[in-house]
This record gives sequence, C-alpha cells and structure tokens, in this order.
Amino acid sequence: MTGVKDYNEEARKLLSEWKKERYAFGVNCAKKVGDFAKKEGKSCMLIVSGLDTIEEKKWKKSLVDEIKSSLREKKVSIVDIINGARANAPREDVYRIANQIGKKRADSIVAVGGGSTIDAVKASMVLATLDPDDVEVYFGANLVTERLEKENKKLPPLIAVQTAASSAAHLTKYSNVTDILTGQKKLIIDDAIIPPWAVFDYKTTVGAAYDITSDGALDGISHCLEVIYGATGKPFFDKVMHIAEIGISLIVENLPKAIDNPENEDARISLGLGTDLGGYAIMVGGTNYAHLFSFSLVNKLTHGRACAIVNPYASVFFSPAIEPQLRMVGEIFKRAGYIKKDIGNYTGEKLGIVVAEGMIKFLEKIGFPKTFNEVGIDDEDKRRILSAAKNPQLWSKLDQAPVSLIAKDKEGKVNREKTEDNIDTYMGALIDAIKSGDFSKIKIVS
Repeated sequence: MTGVKDYNEEARKLLSEWKKERYAFGVNCAKKVGDFAKKEGKSCMLIVSGLDTIEEKKWKKSLVDEIKSSLREKKVSIVDIINGARANAPREDVYRIANQIGKKRADSIVAVGGGSTIDAVKASMVLATLDPDDVEVYFGANLVTERLEKENKKLPPLIAVQTAASSAAHLTKYSNVTDILTGQKKLIIDDAIIPPWAVFDYKTTVGAAYDITSDGALDGISHCLEVIYGATGKPFFDKVMHIAEIGISLIVENLPKAIDNPENEDARISLGLGTDLGGYAIMVGGTNYAHLFSFSLVNKLTHGRACAIVNPYASVFFSPAIEPQLRMVGEIFKRAGYIKKDIGNYTGEKLGIVVAEGMIKFLEKIGFPKTFNEVGIDDEDKRRILSAAKNPQLWSKLDQAPVSLIAKDKEGKVNREKTEDNIDTYMGALIDAIKSGDFSKIKIVS
C-alpha cells in the first residue's frame, strides 16, 4: 500500500469482510435503514440525538427526512420519535429512553446520532428488556448475556445510524454510561448489545465543527493504539496490527486536511473509514489506560481529547513491552512528517519517547493540548482516576494493558492490597508525567 487511495480500498475491504451485508457505509447509503427495518418487522421507534434542535441543523434534518422516507417506502411505521442522549450518555437519559422503549414495544429501534446516543440506546434496551431500575448491575463484561439467557429474553433489534467519525458505537459491544453527579463513566461490555444492523453515511460528517472532527478522530486513533499495545503475545496480534496500521494512517493523513477544509469530502470519507477500523480493533482486542483515564475526566474533557493527551505518555510507560507496535506507529508518524529521527536506532524507553514526541507534534499540528495541566486537570482529578482504577468493575482496562499492575499470588488469586499499591505508585507517576509533560516522571515497571 503506497497511498491514501490504497488505504481507503483496504479499509472498505476489511469492513465488508467483517460486517458483510449488515453494515451500509460510504456515501448516500442512509436509505438502507428502511431495508434493515423491514427485515425486523412492521414498526420501529426512531430515536434522534438533538431532536429539539433538528430544524436548526440542515444536514441532520436532511438525514432524518431521508430515513423517514426509506421507512415509508418499505411500509415500516414509526410508532414514536424521541430525543436521544446528551453528551457522555448520562444515566438519566438512559432511564428516560428505556421507559419510552418499554411503553411502545416497536419491532425495532432506529438510533440516529453519535456515540453518546447509540451507547445510551444500547443500555436503554437492556433496561427495557430486563430490570428497568438500575443500570449499575450491568457494568462489566457479559452480564447482559448472562441475564438474557437466564430469563430466556432477547433485546429488540437495533439499527444504529452513526453521524460522527468517532467512537464506532454503531459497530461494537460497548456502551459507556455516565453518572453526572460523580463525573464517572462506566462500561457495559457484551456481545448482546452489538447492533445487528448499522448505517454510516460519511457525507453527514462533511462540514462538522473542529471539536467534533478532531476529538472523534483522536478517539479512533486511540482505539487502534490501545488495542495493539495490549496485543503483545496474543493470537490476534497480526490481525490488529494490520487493522491499526490502516486506521491510524488514514486518520493521521486526513485529519489535518479535514480541519483545514471542513468541506473536504475525500478527507471525511477517510476519517470515517479510519474510525470504523478503530471500532473493528476494539472488537478484536480491548482498550486500556487512555480509556480508563478518560472515564474519570468527563467533567473536564471530551473522551477523544482525554485519550489523545494520555497516549504519548502511556506509549512510554508501556515501551519495553511494545517495541514492534511502536516501530509500526512510529513509521506512520514519520511518513507524515512528525518524526525526523531514524526509528531503527532506538529501543525500549528511548524508542517510546521518540514515538511519543511524534504524537505530540501531531497534536500541536491540529491545535490540541499536550498535557493535563493545559486543560486544568488537578490533584482531585488524579485522585478520582486512581480511585476508579482500583474498582474491579474497570479492571478489564488493567488486564488489557501490556504491562499489568494487577498483582496475583502463586495460586493466581488477586492480591488487592498490592494491586492498589501498584496503581498508586506507577499510575500515579504516569499521571504526574501527563500533567507536566515530563517523561522522566514515568516509572517503568521492572
């Protein structure tokens, strides 16, 4: 592969092989919503993010009108149209949507929006089908499937219509839900909530604002980075390295173009493909530190922005365990002009710093902050990150890191006290480095 066009074509091939006929993506594909809904029955509920402001956003009104038309053509009735979720999928929105889904009992659900609305709808369907009172009991892995099998129930089919090149929530088994009062985000991880049908018309992202564009694109990069970092020694290593190389390349090459010219459709298509591959990556492997830290910073930062700031420093922390990954990522940033040094001359922590410096130059290029201090992350935020990291509900993020801080005895039982000491020592030092921008503060696990 020698150019952007080759990466685009390879991305399309990977996505088509993965999702087959259940995912419509590209340009002018929104009409597929009607085809998908018809396969599930005669009625649907339409859930749209920002429904109260839709008249002010011509692109969204055009998209929703096209979806409605496709449903009419296929004789699928809309039993109700309701508002989606606010940013970060607050619990209150999840409960509201669940209540409305439970009352209407449509044959399918059509969710139109970015990651927050799609995540909220995933969680809402769980509550509407099972216990509607408390989403807390489903945070973790495979708890929804366990409950569905026990009660012999199924979730209503979801047709996820993505509108932002970002989280790839329309393709994945994840649902992020936020407790606004505590500022803490938690995660449902379960194959049962993977949307059986998905649509992403990349033209809906043309003209998107700087924040939405850049934060979303950096979320896509983070998905790829975190998965390959955690893939050391795993059987899927080669597969995710291939996915990530294409995904990161598309985003690094095209994000500056989309920022310089928000109407650049070619760049928008490439960003859509790149972030979709980020979704593919997190369905093969899992995320780790950047996502974990982000979950505790919703009061200060968007998700993509938090991940983007963390990743250069996490790259250094993990560096002794991820040399092949760093060489691949480093070559991408070198090819794009953000690294001048010969990557082949470095190993271990020094290699990590060279690649991290390239990542930071990329952040500078797109006008992103490079440290926590720049965005007001303080010691109270540090305390909240460390506290969340000690919660076993979020230990999947520690398990999926290439350097694990989870301490176990000879029988394989977790030593919680030692684990918490490791979190305070190593993760605490990493946070200090991210705050200051000083790599020397990082403590490498020996």
